[in-house]
Amino acid sequence: MVQRLLLAALAAAPLAALAGPNGPATLLPDTTGTTPTTGLNPAPAQAAPADPLPWYRPRHLVAQTGGGLGMVAAGAGYSLKDRLDLDILIGYVPRKYAGSRLSIYSAKLLYSPWTLPLGKTQKWALRPLMVGGYFSYTHGTLNDEEPNQYYRGYYWFSTDTRVGPLLGSRLSYALPPTAKGRSRNVSAYYELGSNDLYLISYVQNLKGLSPIDILTLSLGLKLDI
Repeated sequence: MVQRLLLAALAAAPLAALAGPNGPATLLPDTTGTTPTTGLNPAPAQAAPADPLPWYRPRHLVAQTGGGLGMVAAGAGYSLKDRLDLDILIGYVPRKYAGSRLSIYSAKLLYSPWTLPLGKTQKWALRPLMVGGYFSYTHGTLNDEEPNQYYRGYYWFSTDTRVGPLLGSRLSYALPPTAKGRSRNVSAYYELGSNDLYLISYVQNLKGLSPIDILTLSLGLKLDI
């Protein structure tokens, strides 16, 4: 009889060590953000997902020079699944460089199929290929608002509207995330482009023009917000 009581006491000792003064400890879901006081290691906390932005709010800011879109141009843009970018820009050319002050309103659409991480820290990334096109409207060209100066059809092309292809690359650096947990990058890019008038002139004058004559170069910065 005594041996049975001793064996029962030894078997109950581990359970008594986990029991509090009011009975066994019970693990409850942590709904307050505090750590359970049971001596067990808590599960690692998971970061809350970032709040989605409204569809109408721009995802990044853009500034660039050149490319036929203005001596300086700035604007904002939207990203679709981190591969397709739509940028809206307003450019400016001073009178001394164009004969009149030019305001250039443009939209660019670019697709980047690959992103290559660089370095061990994964903070740098390269998009080696970006392809797309643009549309621009120029306000302030010489004589564009004086009626009846030239007969209808004098210019066979539009003097204020251009469309064309774009090809470029982008180098990005990861910034600390926003207060709401959204990732951010600052990027530098270049783009080679042309336009409809340049391309038609090249096709009609292959001996007089080279590809370099019809290309434009733009350099720019992009900041996620």
